[in-house]
This record gives sequence, C-alpha cells and structure tokens, in this order.
Amino acid sequence: MFFNRREILKGAAASLALPALVGQAHAAEFEYRCGSNQVVDHPIVSRSTAAAERILKETGGRLKITVYPSGQLGSDTDMLSQVRHGAIDMVIISPLILSTLVPVSTASGIFFAFAKIDDVWKATDGNLGNIISTAVSKVGLTCVGKIFDNGFRVMTTSTKAIHTPEDLKGIKMRVPPSPLLLSAFEALGAAPSTVNWSELYSALQTKIVDGEENSLSLIEMSRLYEVQKYVSLTNHMWDGQWALFNSKSFKALPEEFRGIVEKNFAQAAEEERIDLAKLTASAEDNLKKKGMQFIEPDRNAFRATLRKANWYAQWKQKLGDAAWSALEEVSGPLA
Repeated sequence: MFFNRREILKGAAASLALPALVGQAHAAEFEYRCGSNQVVDHPIVSRSTAAAERILKETGGRLKITVYPSGQLGSDTDMLSQVRHGAIDMVIISPLILSTLVPVSTASGIFFAFAKIDDVWKATDGNLGNIISTAVSKVGLTCVGKIFDNGFRVMTTSTKAIHTPEDLKGIKMRVPPSPLLLSAFEALGAAPSTVNWSELYSALQTKIVDGEENSLSLIEMSRLYEVQKYVSLTNHMWDGQWALFNSKSFKALPEEFRGIVEKNFAQAAEEERIDLAKLTASAEDNLKKKGMQFIEPDRNAFRATLRKANWYAQWKQKLGDAAWSALEEVSGPLA
C-alpha cells in the first residue's frame, strides 16, 4: 500500500504558519508556550499546532498556545522540568521521559505487552490511562486530551542483524534516559547507553553506539537509514506522547477554556493516530528503497529471555498492582 508522504504531512507547514485568526488584533489574554522534541514534519507537531489554532479561534483570541518543535525549548528532560516549575506552560512528551518523575507512566511501554495498536488504545484510553493521569496530577501537571501515537519501536544496527536476544550481546544500543529501556536491554544482554536525541545521528555516524530503537516513521524522518543498515521488526514496545499542562497554568484558565483545550487535544490525538498509521504503512517500503535490510525476529525468544531474567516481575513490583492489573486487562498475563 502506497501513501503520499507529502499528502499526509501537507498540513504541517500551513499549521505552523499560525495564520491571523479571530481576536489577534490584540494580544491574547493567555499566551502559553508548548515544547516538543518532535521534528517539524511529525504529525504530533502539525496536529498539536492545528489544535492550538482551533483553541485560539474558539476562545475568541483569548488563549494562544504556540507549539515549539524540534527541541527549541530544550531537551525532553529540560522541558519536563520547565513545565513542572512554570517556566513553560505545556509540553508534549513520551512516558519514557515522564517516568523519571511519574514512574507509573511507563506502564504503557512494557515490552511485548501489546500485540496490536487497538490494544494500546484500550489500555491508554481506559483504566491504565486513568491511573497514569491521576499520578501525573500529583506532581503539579495535568494530562489533556488523549495520548498521541509515536508508534511501535523496532531495533536498528549498523554492525549485524538482530534475530534473537543472543545477537544483542555486546551491541552498544542507544536508549533514551529511561529506566525501563535501560533495564530491558541489560536483561537482553546488550550494552545500553543513553544519548540525547539531538546527538543520536552523530553518535551512530561516529560509532559511539552501534544501534538504536525507534518507530519506523521516525527512523525515516530522521534519516537514520544513512547511518544504519539493519532493521529488526521487534515491535518490542509501544511509545506515545502525553500533552501535559502545568496545573497552575491550566487552572488559571476559565472552566470553559479548559474544556475547549481538552476537546481539541483529544481531537488532535485521534487525527494524529490516523496520520501515523499511514506513515508507518509506507515507511518500511521507503526504508527498503534506501537500502535498509529488514529482519523478522523471534519475538517469543525476546519475551522468554525477559521473563527468565525476572524483568516482568521486577517491573510489576515497581509499577504496583493497580497499574499492572490495568495493563494485563488488555495484554493478558505478563509476569
């Protein structure tokens, strides 16, 4: 199936232009900044910006949210700290980073928990998502809308193909600063190393690390095919991004405006999920055309290795019974 990538992303440039809308003759009563690490082409950015435009219009120009993509406001960890302390008002961020502050948020990323994307939405739009949102609210942040889709993650390497966990031994694998990913790749026998996203391409190019793991669409957008050779379709974990407000900034808004924000970011997430599905469907063919070699790994072997290392049992204890039960409502027994 072929999708025109330009058609999927054509709204990005128009959305980022932030055209003059109702009420912009005067400064907005509320002017909020929202940080994202995603590249400007990513549907999370274009759909969030489109949501901001609708919010501006629906509030009569009184609430203006400006989305800053590509880490313009700092690294993920910097932005999380900034939004918590009120230096910025909003951030769109992965549970992998959020978990350094709200450990239970990483439950949606447990390795091999979800067989298909519909299972993800049952969990994150349901009981598990409610547990995470409640935990987030206790650290001065507010989740708005639904979680965005950042895709199932796969492994790429420059040195050798990854078919089984044994192939990971000695591989220097870049991971984000996430306890979940660090512990998983250690249990699988790799040598995980944290590298900032902005430095990843250079680290792969100079062989500081041998491989990385991300979604197919992000691998394509970030041109990692230039510095990686093999793609192992592990789909080892799913990743998304929550839209988070500083709670004081959110509560400062009139109740009607808070409802408008919630509605429009929920719509943005629904639309972005469709966008990403189309990008993912075309990314494999596009990456093959760029010379990447694809491998269908033995996923059961990876899961068995994690179970043998007591990795699931350890994370069940860390996340707590409530979150683990909510996860297993969808995934089935894991530990």
